[in-house]
Amino acid sequence: MTISNKMFSKILIANRGEIACRVIKTARKMGIRTVAVYSDADANALHVSMADEAVYLGPSPSRESYLLSEKVIAAAKKTGAQAIHPGYGFLSENADFCRLCQQENITFIGPPVGAIEAMGSKSAAKAIMEKAQVPLVPGYHGDDQSEAVIKKAADDMGYPVLLKATAGGGGKGMRQIWSEAEFADGFAAAKREAKSSFGDDTMLVEKYLTQPRHVEIQVFCDNHDNAVYLFERDCSVQRRHQKVIEEAPAFKMSEQLRAQMGESAIKSAKAIGYRGAGTVEFLLDVDGSFYFMEMNTRLQVEHPVTELITGQDLVEWQLRVAAGEKLPKSQDQLAIHGHAFEARIYAEDPNNDFLPATGTLNFLQPPEESQHVRVDTGVRQGDDVSVYYDPMIAKLIVWDENREKALQRLTKALTEYQIDGVTTNIDFLYNLATCQSFVDQEIDTGFIEKHHDEIFHDDQVTLNDELPMAALYVVLSQAEQAKQQAVDSADPHSPWNQTSAWRLNEAHLHKITLAHNELDYPITIEQKRGGTSSYYLISIDHPAFNGKVTDCQGRIENNTLKISIDGYQSQATISRNGDNISLYRPNGVFNFTLVRPDCGLTDLDDNHGGLTAPMNGTMVSVLVSKGDKVTKDQPLMIMEAMKMEHTIKAPSDGEIDDVFYQAGDMVDGGSELVKFTAMED
Repeated sequence: MTISNKMFSKILIANRGEIACRVIKTARKMGIRTVAVYSDADANALHVSMADEAVYLGPSPSRESYLLSEKVIAAAKKTGAQAIHPGYGFLSENADFCRLCQQENITFIGPPVGAIEAMGSKSAAKAIMEKAQVPLVPGYHGDDQSEAVIKKAADDMGYPVLLKATAGGGGKGMRQIWSEAEFADGFAAAKREAKSSFGDDTMLVEKYLTQPRHVEIQVFCDNHDNAVYLFERDCSVQRRHQKVIEEAPAFKMSEQLRAQMGESAIKSAKAIGYRGAGTVEFLLDVDGSFYFMEMNTRLQVEHPVTELITGQDLVEWQLRVAAGEKLPKSQDQLAIHGHAFEARIYAEDPNNDFLPATGTLNFLQPPEESQHVRVDTGVRQGDDVSVYYDPMIAKLIVWDENREKALQRLTKALTEYQIDGVTTNIDFLYNLATCQSFVDQEIDTGFIEKHHDEIFHDDQVTLNDELPMAALYVVLSQAEQAKQQAVDSADPHSPWNQTSAWRLNEAHLHKITLAHNELDYPITIEQKRGGTSSYYLISIDHPAFNGKVTDCQGRIENNTLKISIDGYQSQATISRNGDNISLYRPNGVFNFTLVRPDCGLTDLDDNHGGLTAPMNGTMVSVLVSKGDKVTKDQPLMIMEAMKMEHTIKAPSDGEIDDVFYQAGDMVDGGSELVKFTAMED
């Protein structure tokens, strides 16, 4: 790392998306010019337009563009950038890239080569921390990588255990193994994913704590032997070992425990001669004991929550430290103010095992930013969410004076985040944030699995208010649409522009069907006149409602339905995407689908069919051949897409008629993978 002792006038950002935009904002505030880099897929990306200059790197796959160290260095030299900020991911923890920067007299805005190498291997990191007397989770981190040796260590520790790629991060190359019988398959899958993600399939195994919290400490070190910790973040809520909602400070954290963990984090950093921003991650057990897990030698995705509770700009700190300045504040000058949450907005389908989604952001309206609400994003309306990169759309960050108020800010902001064109996890995040156990701080790393039914509303919740709300919304929105059509038409009084359900000498009836959790609810809505306004009698043809007729009145204001149900007045925020309607209520999101009439078309099923690719990707492994007999849920193929592995399984017992792809092939989303004949009952 080259130390200039003078602030840079121009830096290059060797990254993309929201983190590139985030760095540009701070650089601009400090009067520093910025250079962006981009691939084919990102030619018109937000970070490119925000930067003062931009340099093309290559094709869309990151291994052909953002991961090419020599091209990034060449871009910096071409533009006269004195330093490179790597963001996170890509080259941020690549010791060879850091060394190359040093050789070319370009400042790497991050730690020195030795620190990256020390923490680059989880096994080596454990050994260093053990020597520094930082507490460790029991495990095997040895050089002998034979399956037999690692399995024996797992057997001796007792299950469950956690297999982890030593070069890993972001949940890649990681598997929970709950019993000896699962070990072989889990070991093979973890090694395969590690090799694909990092080019290194070296593994370690640790005892898996069943109720831990994931608490990490933000540390900062300069070149003048100063080191501080900027308190902690709780990142326990995870899916697939990737964080979903983070918060700072951690809940139920005593000052004594905070100090102990902070001091251990600084001890960890000093043990490797650290400089710059780093995060020391710990597992915090229910008894208050904590164990070193790993150290991330870069800025973290969740750094904004630390910024909001400390009032510090961590990217500015990075730039000042990299330029040779002392840390802006000492430990006794740092304090916690209020509480912050970060929710990661992803293009993914939580109802389909969080499968990443692709598509075009046809409509994108984030909540309004303020002193309480911040949105870090790298996309704009009209942008594509491609298969080539992580599917995160944005980070929604909120702050208030305590956890309860901050959580209210989060849930309100989630109802205001409107996205159309791709499937997102916004409804899932809202349900999670309003889950009573989350509100009550009964949280550990298994939270989503433990509260699955509550978060996904898989239990048959009572819809006494929600179904009438959704039905009234459909009728009122149809009326609004007809009113607008009448204004725009040549004959505004035409009966074709009316939606009053008028019938000669009959009741004014609307009949619709709404589906919720795969159940259809036929609904009759009778429109009545009372004085100068209309009201509606809603009856739902389902045994759960026992013939009850609900008296409703309401109106739509922007995206809010204000309603009176049998005299009880309330409201719900509405999000509609085609026939899909979401009601945001204090107890979660309720999703309904307006079922269109069946026109009499049927699908003929001759037990023959094909299994299709869920998205664009690369075929990693083909596990069956033509003529093979398979059983239900048997793995047939493994695809890799958007930095994740996806296993294609048999939908039932049957026979493979044909296989259309082999390992290494590129696959388009929707393509037929195998031809399959289901076994008749």
